[in-house]
Amino acid sequence: MRNLKLFERFKSTQIHAFTSQDSPSTSTNGGSPRMNFLRHPKSSSKSFSRSLLPHGFPTTELLEPPLDSYLKPIDLVESLSNLYRRIESSSESETSMLYLEQYTVLRSLGDAKLLRRCLLNARRHAVDVPCKVVLSAWLRFERREHELVGVEGMDCNGFAIECPKSSLSHGCDLSLVNERCKCEDEFGSDEVKVSRGDEFSGLDEDSDFSFCVGLEKAKCVRSRIAALSRPFEAMLYGSFVESRTSEIDFSENGISVEAMVALNIYSRLKRVDLFRVETVFELLGLASKFCCDDLKSACESRLASSVTDLDKALTFVDYALEERTKLLLSACLQVFLRELPQSLHNSKVMRFFCSSEAKEQLRFLGSECLFMLYYFLSQVGMEEKLTTEPMLVLVERAREFARTNWQKAVSLHQMGCVLFERKDYKAAQFHFRLASSLGHVYSLAGVSRTEYKQGQRYSAYKLMNYLISKHKPHGYGWMYQERSLYNVGEEKLRDLETATELDPTLTFPYKYRAVMKFEQKQVKEAFEEVDRLIQFKLTPDCLELRAWLFLAIGDRDSCLRDLRAVLCLEPKYVVFGGRMRDDLAEALTTQCTEVESEADCWVRLYDRWSAVDDVGSLGVVHQMLQNDPSKNFLRFRQSLLLLRLNCQGAAMRCLRMAWNFAASEAEKLVYEGWLLYDMSYVDEALTKADKAISIQRSFEAFFLKAYVLADKNLDPDESSCVAQVLEEALKCPSDGLRKGQALNNLGSVYIDCGMLDQAETAYKNALEIKHTRAHQGLARVYFMKNQRKEACEEMTKLIQKAFSKAAAYEKRSEYCEREKTKEDLDIATTLDPLRTYPYRYRAAVLMDDQRETEAVEELSKAIAFRPELQTLHLRAAFHEATGKLSLAAQDCEAALCLDPNHTETLHLYSRSKDQASSIDNTIVGLD
Repeated sequence: MRNLKLFERFKSTQIHAFTSQDSPSTSTNGGSPRMNFLRHPKSSSKSFSRSLLPHGFPTTELLEPPLDSYLKPIDLVESLSNLYRRIESSSESETSMLYLEQYTVLRSLGDAKLLRRCLLNARRHAVDVPCKVVLSAWLRFERREHELVGVEGMDCNGFAIECPKSSLSHGCDLSLVNERCKCEDEFGSDEVKVSRGDEFSGLDEDSDFSFCVGLEKAKCVRSRIAALSRPFEAMLYGSFVESRTSEIDFSENGISVEAMVALNIYSRLKRVDLFRVETVFELLGLASKFCCDDLKSACESRLASSVTDLDKALTFVDYALEERTKLLLSACLQVFLRELPQSLHNSKVMRFFCSSEAKEQLRFLGSECLFMLYYFLSQVGMEEKLTTEPMLVLVERAREFARTNWQKAVSLHQMGCVLFERKDYKAAQFHFRLASSLGHVYSLAGVSRTEYKQGQRYSAYKLMNYLISKHKPHGYGWMYQERSLYNVGEEKLRDLETATELDPTLTFPYKYRAVMKFEQKQVKEAFEEVDRLIQFKLTPDCLELRAWLFLAIGDRDSCLRDLRAVLCLEPKYVVFGGRMRDDLAEALTTQCTEVESEADCWVRLYDRWSAVDDVGSLGVVHQMLQNDPSKNFLRFRQSLLLLRLNCQGAAMRCLRMAWNFAASEAEKLVYEGWLLYDMSYVDEALTKADKAISIQRSFEAFFLKAYVLADKNLDPDESSCVAQVLEEALKCPSDGLRKGQALNNLGSVYIDCGMLDQAETAYKNALEIKHTRAHQGLARVYFMKNQRKEACEEMTKLIQKAFSKAAAYEKRSEYCEREKTKEDLDIATTLDPLRTYPYRYRAAVLMDDQRETEAVEELSKAIAFRPELQTLHLRAAFHEATGKLSLAAQDCEAALCLDPNHTETLHLYSRSKDQASSIDNTIVGLD
């Protein structure tokens, strides 16, 4: 449901359309498709297409943008502002669901850390046990902990907010976020069978009556049993016959004497952990029958703590539903959810979630909890790209239990997306229309797409045309992108250009133009178009498209490089539509190049690294890992590259792989520390680094420690300890790439400490081992030494060497004269339109020139596709300066929704509200 769709009969994220004349069944080349695919290219581009691409090249007629499956508010800033106000004024019972709504609204930004914070807040404010269970499992899934070898679903990761045991306690605890868990490593306790022999012989000394079950007796204390509940008290001390007899026959109650003995023990010790699970089940039934609330609660807790695996959960869940025991049911649900995504492929689990009987039985949990449950399951299913019947049921359940407009809208929109993937266009259109009727305007894109699929092209065009007219003068990028599908000729290209101008994050316009130009034999221009996109937004389908282009012109080495990069981003990605997979990279390697030695690979990696060619570096690292998977430090190098390319999810996958392949305890601690650091558990990451160093002094452990310490915002005096840690790292065995990174970081720390000469030395040492990015640090040193010209020249060297230049142009702008600064920032925006600093700078210049309207418009361009904290804050300040206090407050609220603790924005927000209040009071006084 995302990215590129080509052939109508194949809809997924990948390019997988093939022209019919080149299909395997009609190919005249002879031999297997793979052999045809690997033959040497001929001279003409047409023969390239036939020999290298036997299944055809993607054509413009078959290209199609994705339908995003999440909510896309028409005015994100207004939505965030509204959410912030509602969260601030919400009651305890409302807050958790509001944070889940915030998670839903912010999904369109794709910021994993921001989304995790929303889920953490939702979990922190959750009160009911079932909701806490769902949110804890959701947090676990977002971290993809199921990918870690040896980590079980019910394992506690050490933090109370995600601990499966703490999730089973009622009530919220706002201090949970960073609190360490105090639970035991494993759930439950050893079961102890009850014996009526010597083990509890001392307990019946003061017994004054007995429960009889058949010929056996359970001696009890009348006062203690009566204290368990009102019904027992009435039976034992009321006007019933049982109050006057020393033996009470319980044979007809369907309970064993063992359970009655257990009742006696509980009445004295108030413990149920001594009994077998079967016995506790009997006690729970007895407690329900005789209204023994404390006993029932104790039994539920005991049974819940014993649900530690899928088999037990499947065994206990029916009883939990029958007895309506919320805690036990929550424990069973917890096992199912913490095994996601695997449990979605378990027929027994899916039968439970999808059956109509379970739906009715689950209702006692409440609609809020059930919406949260099925929304989570639907979300996982969407990420797993499921379009099965059970998936439809999960989304439908979420819709049935939805109560607010946003809940209904997201469920209906997701249902439309799933049905669209199933090619049930009429039903999909119905659900998209319902979602749009609830105010979700983006669902109209689904309506128009389904009309188009049903042959109603003009109707689809009219709908998009109406939307664009309604939202003039600016409109939204996705509207123009959608209308381009139904347009032709120059109008189509104009729509695509407008879409790119309004929202550069949309990938479809770039891909369409690239394929179109290639069809027109403008090969260079086609590559420029796709390169322009890859420079700032790296996705598997974009790289695959470029691989197609390289393959079409016979450049197999470059094709292989991009395919390797694709597999770094998504190891299970099916390249070339599934027609060529498995040993494709290996086969291409054989055809393209001679087998490279390890030394050759290192030379090539240094070359790509020094050229700041991150995609090329990824390709080499992937090849080296393929040659020798034991080189685990390369996975860390891979993760750094991916983080630099804004591919956080893929970077974390690399770290998890490194953790799985770690050869020693010290190495595993280092990767665990990086994973904790990514989750913002800074102190815990530092602890892992220290422990790793105590076991084995290594570059990786010291580097982790330095990185974490630097993140703690130490003052200049304390920063010197970071320098000492980096110096220790440099003493450890390592390769030049890692040492170059350490020297670069060391230079930065020296600057923070005011040690400019030492910083200059560190940067120059890094440059000697080809760490090209050190030019930027050296430029900063020169600038701080008032050597502005030298600083500018140093950045020019970086621009000349670097493959990716946008950041270098942006940084050089700080050292240039005003006109040159503007020129550099314009180039930076052209190369990477997602960088927001150039917009802020240009807006500030316009504001200084008293062109307030243009200044706000410049910021609004960036906010339209990337509502970043600093940009929102600056626009709020501009609004305040021009007296538009309500707009200033709205931007502040949106910014605080992204970071509620941003001090400057909090001050600006308070000031704007105070000024607005003062003006209101003045007006009232005049009246």
